[in-house]
Amino acid sequence: MGRLLTVDENGLYCKQGDFYIDPWKPVKTALISHGHSDHMRWGMQHYICHHHTLPILKLRLGTENSSQGVAYGEVFEINGVKISFHPAGHIIGSAQIRLEFQDEVWLFTGDYKIAKDGVSTPYELVKCDHFITESTFGLPIYHFPPPELIYQDINSWWRQNADEGYNTVLLAYSLGKSQNILAHIDPSIGEVYLHGAVANTNNALAEIGYHFPGKYISPDIDRSALRSALIVAPPSASDTPWLRKLKPYRIAMCSGWMQLRGARRRKGVDRGFALSDHCDWDQLNQAIRQTGAKHVYVTHGYESIFSKWVTNHFGIPASILKTVYNDEEEESEL
Repeated sequence: MGRLLTVDENGLYCKQGDFYIDPWKPVKTALISHGHSDHMRWGMQHYICHHHTLPILKLRLGTENSSQGVAYGEVFEINGVKISFHPAGHIIGSAQIRLEFQDEVWLFTGDYKIAKDGVSTPYELVKCDHFITESTFGLPIYHFPPPELIYQDINSWWRQNADEGYNTVLLAYSLGKSQNILAHIDPSIGEVYLHGAVANTNNALAEIGYHFPGKYISPDIDRSALRSALIVAPPSASDTPWLRKLKPYRIAMCSGWMQLRGARRRKGVDRGFALSDHCDWDQLNQAIRQTGAKHVYVTHGYESIFSKWVTNHFGIPASILKTVYNDEEEESEL
């Protein structure tokens, strides 16, 4: 792959620095781009991440882990490799990881989003020689509406449901889209309630100054109190006894996949909102153009198609980088 980074059975490895980036097996030192479970895994001897990811690390992996938080733009060295974390715009605490060694700059995006969501620190353009990009939505069919329009649609749908006597259930990842939704809802419409995974994530984020509306739906809650309410839950709560107790409701999935016709039907929901915490096609191309990279490595998503597009359209050598990252999380009541 290159002089500085290679892929082995544990993950993306920097031999010079003797550390890994978002490894998928236990290693000594792990640089972590963000707190989603496909990038931050249990078993590392030492974790290094943005300091806003630390409370998520402790919530999901336990407090016994050795961990170190760094600020955006803070430069530190490991065995001569200069390292810095830069905003990725994906979720709270998400970071692109910049490596510099012998006048060569590598950038690992992790998951990222150029569109501003009003919650996470906005994406920062980082110039580099070697650019490692995700491609979750790396097809030209993916063009997401501006987030503010989606939030308007969510509020309008909630108000309609409330007027017709239904609760509104929004399925969204407990870390990321849930906070984005909660930050943009209209509280005048009704009460807001949270699945345990969302409530516990919000409690962890409150430790670093993030506060979002919503009450935890405890097992002993009076269900009759849930009238015309908005309920935010992870996708794993869909079609569970927990959810069925909240009837009558209408349910929506919040995901970039909802842009595709048929995705809503397959998920068995009443409505789909194309709210994503990833780049769409235009944003991916914008990043490629602006980084000034001499080589691009494409991972998790449409790697083959997008890498060929980068080579043919931009004239930049592009390769497929096989990883185990994905856009799915299985979340229980953490």
